[in-house]
Amino acid sequence: MVQQDQSSNQASTTQAPMFSIIVAVYNDWTMLDGCLQSLARQTNGPGFEVIIVDDGSTETAPEFVGTSRGYPSTIIRQAHEGIPSARNRGIRTSKGTVLLFVDADSRLRTNCLEVLSSTIVNSPQHDCFQLRLVGNCSNVVGRAEELRLITFQSHMLQRDGRIRYLNTAGFAIRRTLVDIEAGVFDPAALRAEDTLLLANLMQRGELPWFVPEAVVEHAIPLSLMGCLRKDIRSAYLEGRTYDMIASKGVRIRVTHRERLQMLASMWKAAGQPSIGRSAWFVLVMRQALQRTISFVHQCLRIGSTAPA
Repeated sequence: MVQQDQSSNQASTTQAPMFSIIVAVYNDWTMLDGCLQSLARQTNGPGFEVIIVDDGSTETAPEFVGTSRGYPSTIIRQAHEGIPSARNRGIRTSKGTVLLFVDADSRLRTNCLEVLSSTIVNSPQHDCFQLRLVGNCSNVVGRAEELRLITFQSHMLQRDGRIRYLNTAGFAIRRTLVDIEAGVFDPAALRAEDTLLLANLMQRGELPWFVPEAVVEHAIPLSLMGCLRKDIRSAYLEGRTYDMIASKGVRIRVTHRERLQMLASMWKAAGQPSIGRSAWFVLVMRQALQRTISFVHQCLRIGSTAPA
């Protein structure tokens, strides 16, 4: 059964906020607290509402979720259907002129919304916006994430300021570009749904505009072993999504040459004291595991569809 709750601090106003910030959650309540705190600390930003969609969590939402933080918030509960479906449900509840998607483990820098709103107002020719993501360098997993994000965003940035990259840890889209009832995300893509969205935008000749001054920290709560286990679980679902992308004829995956170039850039960047070479080895190990599992699943799918 689907249940919807309105928090007591929901603003009674007919004026739509600039941002509807949509956060889909499945059992990651602990990380959500840091995300909501970062939103409460925004300075000089525009009006916004926060929509939290609980995708059928098996863990009870803690009391802090309904705590007043100085901005309108809504909590929606639905049966477990997947994060893409949960985000689409949040869209149907939203009122903002811009939809901003963040994850429970996202931490927005204090001027993030101020910078993003200024960019959107001054860029009427753009409809989609990718915020700059950074890692939390407090442990080796976070430093590996920082290394990955630095290199990948730099490599995917186009000369005209757009970026061939989309990550829902910090992604915004104008409401006018969205079919509110249908949503933005394909519910069939249970992993890598943001990459599928990028492929759909590329089919229409669009790419997100990169906003480097609007910074979101992507905090990873898992240990290295926890990350490896998650990589194994996710590889098959991601493979299915990449099959959907391939059917569109859109090239998303980087070439072997590009991958080698990025590995070389990562090695160079890992020489910084704030990151360290150990982060490079962790990143390479995770990527090698993901590629291996993806290849095995691809072979199995081909074998299962081959004529007897």
